[in-house]
Amino acid sequence: MDRYIIDGSYPIKGRIRASGNKNAALPCVAAALLTDDTVTLHHVPDIEDVGVMLQILEGLGATVERLSEPGSWKITTHDIKTSEVPVELAKRIRASILLAGPLLARTGKVLLPPPGGDVIGRRRLDTHFLALSALGAQVEIDAVFSITANKLVGVDIFLDEASVTATENAIMAAVLASGKTVIQNAASEPHVQDLCRMLNGMGAKIAGIGSNILTITGVDQLGGTDFTIGSDFMEVGSFIGLAAVTRGELVIEDAEPHNLKMTKLAFGKLGIHWERDGNDIRVPAGQALRVVPDMGGMIPKIDDAPWPGFPPDLTSIITVVATQVEGTVLIHEKMFDARMFFVDKLIAMGARIVLCDPHRAVVSGPARLSGSEMTSPDVRAGMAMVIAAICAEGSSTINNVYQIERGYEDLVGRLTQLGAQIERASD
Repeated sequence: MDRYIIDGSYPIKGRIRASGNKNAALPCVAAALLTDDTVTLHHVPDIEDVGVMLQILEGLGATVERLSEPGSWKITTHDIKTSEVPVELAKRIRASILLAGPLLARTGKVLLPPPGGDVIGRRRLDTHFLALSALGAQVEIDAVFSITANKLVGVDIFLDEASVTATENAIMAAVLASGKTVIQNAASEPHVQDLCRMLNGMGAKIAGIGSNILTITGVDQLGGTDFTIGSDFMEVGSFIGLAAVTRGELVIEDAEPHNLKMTKLAFGKLGIHWERDGNDIRVPAGQALRVVPDMGGMIPKIDDAPWPGFPPDLTSIITVVATQVEGTVLIHEKMFDARMFFVDKLIAMGARIVLCDPHRAVVSGPARLSGSEMTSPDVRAGMAMVIAAICAEGSSTINNVYQIERGYEDLVGRLTQLGAQIERASD
C-alpha cells in the first residue's frame, strides 16, 4: 500500500497554480460521448479519477490522446463499440455513474455496474434513475443497472434532491431528447455550469445556467468543441487552510475568487482572510486564527449546503483548520452520513473535538497536534489528514493515499515545492 511520510511544523510558502476542477472534468469527459466529432479539453487535472474515466471511454471504443500541452486531451467517440461499462473500472470511481446519461442518449441503452468512490456513507442513486425515467428510460436494477430507451422526450422534471451528478446526467440525456426539458431543483455548482457551457459550445441549447432551473431544448446532434475547464475551488480551499494553519504565506494563481464567496465567509469565522489580485489570491502570513463569535458572544456554526452554500467537500478541511484556531466552533456536515467519522484520527493526534453525532462536531482550539499513523477513507478527509500532519509536531504516516490522489494532482511534488517535508513511499 502506498503511503505519505510527513514531518510536521514546517510553514508553507510560495506560489501554486490551481488545478482544473475534478468535478467538472469528469462530466465533461463523459459528455464527449454525445458527439461523433472530436472534443478537446484543457486544464484537465492529472489525477486518478480522470485517468480511470478516460480508460473507461477507451474501453467503450473511444480514441483518447494526450496532447503536448499539459492538461490537454483530445477525445473522439465516433466508433463506440459497446454500451456496457467495464466492471472493474466502474468500481474504482464514483463518477462512472456519469456515463448513464450520455450513453443512453447516444446508444439508447447502458449497462452500468454500481459505482465505487469515497467511503462517506450512503450515496443514493435514486435521483439519477427518476430523472432518466421521466425522460422515457426504463430502468432495471439487478447486479448491474440496465437502462434502455427507444426515444428520449423532453419533460418537466423536479429533482427530489439537488444532486450534482444526477443533474448532470439529466442534462446530458436531455440535450439530445425530443422537445423541451425543464429541470427544477437542479444543482448549480460551478462544475455543473462548466458542463452546460461545454455542451452549448457543442451546439446544445441550455438556458438558466447558474440557476436551479435549467431549460433545455433538444437538438438532433452535437458537434465537437474546444473547452477549458475551470479551477478546482475545493483544492483552492484546501490550500488556503493549509497556509493558514502553518502560518505560511501562499499565492494561489487562477483561484477564480468569484467561486469562493461562501468559502470566504466560513473561513472568516475562524479569523482567516485572503487578498484578491485579479484571478489570483494571496493568503498572508500571521493570520489571527481566532474564532469570531456570533452576535451576543454565541458559538458560531459552519455548515454545508448545496451551491451557493459552503461546499460539503470542504467540511473535512475546515474541521482540521478549526483545531488550530483559538475558540470553539460547531461544524455541521448535513449531506453525507459518515463524512465526519474521520475526526477520531484528529482526536488521536491531540485535537479537542466532541463528535456529537455522525453530522456534528464541536471543535475547540488551538490544539497541539502530534504525529500519528492514519488511513485515508476518502479524498477530502485524506487531504485533511495531510494538513493535520503538516502542522503537527513530529512524523506522521498516511496510508491508502490512492484515495487522496483521486482528487489532488501531484500533491507530493507541489507541496514539496512549497516547503512541506513530505515523501511518498510504497511497500
